[in-house]
Formats: sequence, structure tokens, C-alpha cells
Amino acid sequence: MKYQSFLIKYAEIGTKGKNRYLFEDALIRQIKIALKRVEGTFLASKESGRIYVQTTGDYDYDEVIEALKKVFGIAWICPVVQSEQKGFESVRRAVLDYVGEVYPNRPFTFKVDSRRADKTYPIHSEDINRELGAAILAAYPQTSVDVHNPDVRIHVEIRKVVNIFSLMIPGPGGMPVGTNGKAMLLLSGGIDSPVAGYMIARRGVKIDAIYFHAPPYTSDRAKQKVIDLARIVARYSGPIPLHVVNFTDIQLYIYEKCPHEELTIIMRRYMMRIAETIATANDARALITGESIGQVASQTVPSLAATNEVCTLPVFRPLIAFDKQEIVNIAERIETFETSILPYEDCCTIFVAKHPVIKPNINCIRKSEGNLRENIDELVKTAIDTEEVIWCEAK
Repeated sequence: MKYQSFLIKYAEIGTKGKNRYLFEDALIRQIKIALKRVEGTFLASKESGRIYVQTTGDYDYDEVIEALKKVFGIAWICPVVQSEQKGFESVRRAVLDYVGEVYPNRPFTFKVDSRRADKTYPIHSEDINRELGAAILAAYPQTSVDVHNPDVRIHVEIRKVVNIFSLMIPGPGGMPVGTNGKAMLLLSGGIDSPVAGYMIARRGVKIDAIYFHAPPYTSDRAKQKVIDLARIVARYSGPIPLHVVNFTDIQLYIYEKCPHEELTIIMRRYMMRIAETIATANDARALITGESIGQVASQTVPSLAATNEVCTLPVFRPLIAFDKQEIVNIAERIETFETSILPYEDCCTIFVAKHPVIKPNINCIRKSEGNLRENIDELVKTAIDTEEVIWCEAK
């Protein structure tokens, strides 16, 4: 069947009361952005708690579904047949045509589930269910009714038009991007941080990203890997400005002046300081990291506390209680995994100590950072002033 309409169902947005229209409008904007990547002409609109995508002309059905499945805020995508003829005989004929075309020559159990949103319609929902069920049984005797666990649930909505659908394709859920402010993602080339960005974007947060580059110790291929990861996450979050910061001189200075077992923590603290400065300058109100308790030395509880100490913005860690396989599962689902495992190392792995401290003492860390007093402020300023911003759109 060539569907000309898709009914978009949302879940959490429906709880927003008088502000619901703001979330609906944001969802429509994100739908329009997603469908720009699909060949065809589409119109997204809303009507009384329903959002519709109308199509005209030719389009690729699978591409439309894949695009909509990446729009946060969508709970279900329902390819729908619409009829402006609301007389019951017209509805009966439309339902029979729908069943015949979508389920040709195939035995199945079904249930008719009607909703009379237009209360002026003269036939009640229970009667619609009974009459349409009888009509389907008569027209397609290979079918049977199962009201408890049907193979096919045929939905009939009597609204300004009549909606007929049975397919309900899961969307990603969450909230439309842009409804909950903006945050800065610390994006490395690893598995975790792209997943963290995806998860926070799913809560309606607009994402900027920052990457710490350390040439010549990290290659241009490592940088391109991060750009590619940002473009994959952008399929869900929308375009991502990627702030590339040259961290080489800062790392070398820390390496020269500080105890090597504290390198990871001190470098991480300066990354957080720089990320917060750039985030604030770009109206981002939080930082996002892919840290998980105990995964590496810099992610023990004392290490995270030492890192947090330099931040005034909240730090979102959506993976904090996940194990590695859980993170990998999400990375595979959102298609970042294969890019993340490419063998191009980031600056954190290049300068890791042989025996990093796992229970850093805050006072000792501060004392070690005192060794940097002579030049660190100037190096940080230079790194921020020379940042490169790369606009990463969906790949």
C-alpha cells in the first residue's frame, strides 16, 4: 500500500498540560528537519492532540520511517489511510479495502478498536467495533476475532477525517530536541561519550560538543573519527557544533610539572575547566560526559569528585551506572560502535600513566596544580582562543 499520511503518536508530551503546544510545535520542527534528508514533499501539522505527516507524490517509505524513528519525542509511527467520507457505509468500505490491501490472502486474528473523537457521530464505538468486525469476517472468512491477543489490531478513529491504521512502528520516545536547553558534550573517539550525548539529547537537550586534540600525538584520522561520530549522533540530535581544542601544550606542561600518577586527573580537570568556559560562552548550561563508575582509574568515585570540584555547571553522566556491555549495546543500536572502535587514539589514551592514582586526594591534586602556576593560565587562554568550530550535520 502507498500511504499518503502518517499519524505520529507521542507519549510524555501528553502530560505537559497547558504547555503541551510548545512541545508539539518543537516536535513538528524536528520532524521537518528529519524529513529534509528524504526525497519527497512532506507536510507536518497538528490537530487536536494528533500530529500528521502528509505526503504528496513519490517517496521512499522505508526512508521516511527510518528518518522518523530518529526524531526524539515520537512514541509511535502509524502509516494511516484517511477518509473524508464519514458515513458508516463509506467507513465500512474503506476498512475492508484497507484490510484487503494490507493483509492479502493471509489468515489472521483481529480486533477492531474504534475511537469516536467526534462525539456528534451517530454510532457509538462499541457498535462500530461490532459492525466492522462482522463486515471483515464476512468479506475475509479466513480471518477470526480475538479480542484478547489479536494478530492485528485495526484502529478506526472518527475525527474531522476517519483514520484507519493497524501498523504501529516504535519511535525513539523521549522529548523533542530543544525543549530542555543546551549542554556541552565532551566527545572523545571512544564508545561511551557518543552514547552519553545521544541519551541526553533524547531528553530534549540541544547538544554542542568539544573535542581535545593533541597533534602530533593524535592524528588527523583521530580528529576525523570524532567528526564522524558527531555526524552520526546528529542524526538524532540535529546539527552539532564541534569545538576542537588543541590540548598538546597543556598536556606536555602537565606531564613536565606534575606527578605522573596524577596526570589523568589533572588533565581531566583542565579539560573540564576549558569545556565549562566554552560552554558558558555558547549558552550551554551543563556538561555531558560518558563516565561510568569504576570503568577506568579516572572514573572511581574519588576521581569523579576531584574532577567535579573544578566545575560550577552541572555535569550530566547518563552512563554512570551502566556496565560496558550495556553501553556497547546502545552504541550498536545507534550505529556509533563501528566508528568508535577504529584504532585512532585520543589524547587521553596517549598520555595515560602506567599506575594512575585511583583515590586522589584533593589537597594533593591542588598542590600539584600549583606547579603549573607560571604558565597554565596563558596556555589555557591560547587553547580557548584558537579553538576550531566544525559544523557537524547528520551523516
